[in-house]
Amino acid sequence: MAKLYSKKRNSIKEMKPSAATISFILSYSQALKIVKVGKLTFDTLSN
Repeated sequence: MAKLYSKKRNSIKEMKPSAATISFILSYSQALKIVKVGKLTFDTLSN
């Protein structure tokens, strides 16, 4: 069993996001605002 988990798989490649993807995620997270009022949660996207 231990040998199955210790082998390095050839089919898995290292995934690196592009600069455009990182830029999109950062700009989206800066525009997203989450407001909690009591038990309710409101999220707004201000662009």
